[in-house]
Amino acid sequence: MSDINVKKLSKEEAKVRFDKIADDLTKPMTKFGMGFQVWAFILFLGLTLFGYAYFIQVKDGLGVTGMHDYTAWGAYIANFVFFVAVALVGMLITAVLGLTGIKWITPISRIAEMVAVSFAMIAGLVIVFDMGRPDRVLNVFIHGRVQSPIVWDLTVVMTYTVISTLLLILPLIPDIAIIKKRLPNAPKWQMILWNLLSFGWVGTPAQYKSIHKMVRVLAILIVPVALAIHTVTSWLFASTLRHGWDSTIFGPYFVTGAFVSGVAAVIIVMYVLRKQYKLADYLTDYHFDKVAKLLVLVSLVYFYFNINEFLVPAYKMKAGDDHHILTLFTGEWAGWFWFAQFFGNIIPMILLLFKKFRKPGWMFWISIFVILGAWAKRYIIVIPTQLHPHLPIQNVPEAFHVYHPTGPEIAITLGTIGMAVTIVTILAKVFPVIPIWETAEEAGVDRETINE
Repeated sequence: MSDINVKKLSKEEAKVRFDKIADDLTKPMTKFGMGFQVWAFILFLGLTLFGYAYFIQVKDGLGVTGMHDYTAWGAYIANFVFFVAVALVGMLITAVLGLTGIKWITPISRIAEMVAVSFAMIAGLVIVFDMGRPDRVLNVFIHGRVQSPIVWDLTVVMTYTVISTLLLILPLIPDIAIIKKRLPNAPKWQMILWNLLSFGWVGTPAQYKSIHKMVRVLAILIVPVALAIHTVTSWLFASTLRHGWDSTIFGPYFVTGAFVSGVAAVIIVMYVLRKQYKLADYLTDYHFDKVAKLLVLVSLVYFYFNINEFLVPAYKMKAGDDHHILTLFTGEWAGWFWFAQFFGNIIPMILLLFKKFRKPGWMFWISIFVILGAWAKRYIIVIPTQLHPHLPIQNVPEAFHVYHPTGPEIAITLGTIGMAVTIVTILAKVFPVIPIWETAEEAGVDRETINE
């Protein structure tokens, strides 16, 4: 908060300050204005269209998509890789920055976890949507082979989702106890949910100690799990002998790319919440400036790996790789490739070096382009390589020579993004998006006042 300095407060001052913080952070949970209603209606329409498209796919099979014998992985798998990437931001903010004791992440950490949980949950569903027989999904676990990278991937996705959910819920417990007292007229279902998730919290020193200890253990544990989730995803590609995928740097390359898209997603959510929930005193220009610098840092690392991905094979131009690279650089995929490189990485990175562009409004639009570039990048990782098999594509229908997502495929792909956004929207209405008790403590309010 910009107007708060930490000093010893009297009992009355602490009470007034805490009341202001609590009111500011719980008020958005009780308001459902026209803007929110329109947004909810748009999400409802999108999910309805998604449901209809998926019904068609289940009824008629994967033949309604643009996938075929050669391009067996299409927009769904590109979307899966994108979702897993965005989900990694929870680990970056809560674990990496949190464990180092950085204080400016306090109002951002819960937003990052909401984004991480939402996208990690839907990432697992995207795999199901990619299956022609979703009723057989349990066979992956019952009959899956430990040698299969797909089994590893599903395992770490579920593990990451569970840990991220715990990292979201545990710091929420003191806040839930607070909002139960301050919003006694909330809907009955909401009070039941809050009663369950408050776990009998009364604010004793032992309870605070337990919360801090559990969060710290989970923050440490989630680091290797988060690295595994995107490293294993990269191995799905790198362990396949295909031009464009046969790379030993895919693991760290995917992880750094995930940090870029995840931070951009958090910036977008921060901006929307700041504007719609009137949280400018809590999500300040200072916080946006810090997150912008973080985005520049991870973008620089990602830029380095982009150079590595293409410089070495482009220098050697061995058979197979040459066709793939030329297709990306100057051929049919050049538009996608250069959009992802310039608008998704290079231009945003350069702009954010200047303080003028590290303001909320500018950062929102820059992050939109970063997200679009991130999705485009995953698309050109997945698709072009499959259209360059070792043997020529011949004696097959003309449609097999190209890949274009169909209407149902696009609707399902957009629908999964809508599902993740819907979860973020619901979480932001049911729970305070900024930690009340941690914000109050940093403002100098004692725990006794917080737990009154």
